[in-house]
Amino acid sequence: MILHNPVNRLLRRNISVGQILGYAVANFVGLAILLTALQFYRDTTKAENSADDSFISRDFLIVSKHVSDINTLKGRTSGFSAEDIADLSRQPWVEKVGEFTPSRFHVNGAVEFGGRGMSTHLFFESIPDEFFDVKPEGWGFNPADSSAIIPIVISRDYLALYNFGFAASRGMPQLSEQIVGSVPLQLSLSGNGRRVERTGEIVGFSSRLNTIAVPESFMQWANAEFGDDTEPTEVSRLIVQTNDPGNPAIEKYFNENGIEVSGEKLNQGRAAYFLSIVSAVVIVIGLVICALAFFILMLSISLLLQKNKDKIHDLLMLGYTPRQVGAYYYRMVAALNGSILVAALIVTLIASRLWTGVFAALGLTTTGCGVTILAGVVLMALVTCVNIIAIHRNVNRNFYNS
Repeated sequence: MILHNPVNRLLRRNISVGQILGYAVANFVGLAILLTALQFYRDTTKAENSADDSFISRDFLIVSKHVSDINTLKGRTSGFSAEDIADLSRQPWVEKVGEFTPSRFHVNGAVEFGGRGMSTHLFFESIPDEFFDVKPEGWGFNPADSSAIIPIVISRDYLALYNFGFAASRGMPQLSEQIVGSVPLQLSLSGNGRRVERTGEIVGFSSRLNTIAVPESFMQWANAEFGDDTEPTEVSRLIVQTNDPGNPAIEKYFNENGIEVSGEKLNQGRAAYFLSIVSAVVIVIGLVICALAFFILMLSISLLLQKNKDKIHDLLMLGYTPRQVGAYYYRMVAALNGSILVAALIVTLIASRLWTGVFAALGLTTTGCGVTILAGVVLMALVTCVNIIAIHRNVNRNFYNS
């Protein structure tokens, strides 16, 4: 045992408890900050990728050109040319760019519910399927099937406007998403001298898209059948998938090119970007504190070995090897670092529990602590190995320079 070994009893007499305690406290604080910040960063990243309608969701931006007074007076439309889209796609913070395809025909929708009928003019848009935040069943359209139902995805904001605006003012019943999805729409499609009646069905509600979306296959067929022959030269709206939504370069580019962002997505991107920056700064602070604690330990051991220089020389004369003398310090450092790691992980797990409840209340999904625990183990194992190597060199130097 360690306490009954005469070498251990001899070497532990000059150990400075204050210095070792200082190292332990500093390393514990640094490691706890580092691991807690790492876990928080991983949880916020998971939340960003899993929640499409939360305040932290930010990967997609719906953009349009600014409508100027001059264009309004001259009857011009503001849109994106092919050169504009190509230039936007080349930006380093852009992953994908999708185009909104508007309907170039007239659409009238009618619905009957509770003995009451209602009809209104509608508009349709389509975008590539990869940009949808919902994946409804039955999404698609076969033009050859005259009885095919037209699937529709609408914005959740539209349903809220009906329930709390239109329905409340007209004394009409409020509708849930399930009820709206079960009521068929009678659609009248007209244009280019033709008119057909089709049935539509709302199959999903989007928190990302502020539009009435239909499949691209339907839009291509309907525009060809009922639209005018003139193809639009510019695209009215784009959806941009970005890999760095809070990047200040995005707002600068949009301002320089007269581009507007729908909703508060850009501000949400700033908030998420700010969280990422704060997490990175805290991680760096934790690393700096751990590094300072490491140098405190190395200085303490160096001073300790210097104090024990005569004793080490005596042990050499008695036939002890550098490894036998260094083994005491190896075990001390390993036990100390192991205790610090356990304490820091306990703090990280407790902190993670606290914000996980808050995230869950906001409808956000967090990730597990496995990667953070592994990172802590690897880091402390690396620090311990470096400690042991440095101790080994110091012991050898004291042995052979005695």
